Amino acid sequence: MTALAPTASADSRHPSAPPRLTRWLLRLHRPALCVWAGAVIVLSAALLWLGGPLTDAAGAAWEQYDACGGAPTCVYDQPSIIRYKDVYSVTTFAVLAAPFLVAAWAGATLTSRELETGTAQLTWTQSVSPVRWLTVRLAAPAGVVAAGTGLLVTLHHLAWSAGEGRILTAKSWSDSPTFYAGGIVTVALALLGLAIGVLVGLLWRRSLPALIASVVATVGAFTVVNLALPHLWPSVTRVSSRTKGAPSGGGLSVDYGILTSTGARLPDPYCGGDVFPDCRAAYDKLDAVGYYHEYHPLSHYWPLQLTATALTLAIGALLVLAAFRVLRSRTGGVPRGGRTTAV
Repeated sequence: MTALAPTASADSRHPSAPPRLTRWLLRLHRPALCVWAGAVIVLSAALLWLGGPLTDAAGAAWEQYDACGGAPTCVYDQPSIIRYKDVYSVTTFAVLAAPFLVAAWAGATLTSRELETGTAQLTWTQSVSPVRWLTVRLAAPAGVVAAGTGLLVTLHHLAWSAGEGRILTAKSWSDSPTFYAGGIVTVALALLGLAIGVLVGLLWRRSLPALIASVVATVGAFTVVNLALPHLWPSVTRVSSRTKGAPSGGGLSVDYGILTSTGARLPDPYCGGDVFPDCRAAYDKLDAVGYYHEYHPLSHYWPLQLTATALTLAIGALLVLAAFRVLRSRTGGVPRGGRTTAV
């Protein structure tokens, strides 16, 4: 009776089986992963402190101030209010820094360093196609970045909501840093920073220049999104006559100026209204009959967040497509397990 040969392991049966790219990627970038996790934990703790004890203390201080009734000598817990404002500012800008930190890391190490040192080319000879190599470098970090940034913007939004109506000096929802730090658009911006860093790394293939170019490109992309934001959703228009003055309207401003008798819209000269004779003559010369103000009220918060997020993700998708096209052109569309040309 013939003895059965021992069963071969999966690796011996398939000596060319691709390595576990995701596990290897996480091990390779373990220091960056630990820094990211530590930053998210510390900032999350700060945001919980902000939305809990700090908000309660600052809210109580404002109640003390209101109870004074405008008395010249009022005793209230002013340090709590100042502490709330300081922590709010620091945590807000820390959350906003996430997309730029992601872009810097992605541009400096995720693709450029492996291309610069030749590690990527060696990996492509180990039964791993360039397309799969790039897919893992996009998908795995995207999950980590989205989870961490999503947690931070959620906690920031909750912390801001806790102080709404309780703290007189709390930031409005239309305050630009507050709008971004507490909204899902920042998660999309972080993913956009990742896509930018990967693409720049493929194009530049040198760590330091890729890092700088990635941050600069992310600043440019954020500027584009910020400029387009007020126009992504139909705004509300409020008008008033010259006698009543310029209309006030809380929210995110889009445009404002003066209205003529023909309905034309002109920039406001900011002369000071009809109180002053010179200003009255200037408005008469412009044929001004009133004022207008286009803005977004609070009810437009989520439409603006969603449309800005969609725009940002669309830009990111185009950059990801461009990254694959660059990789394909540089490698000549090498099949899995085949030889690669120098990149």
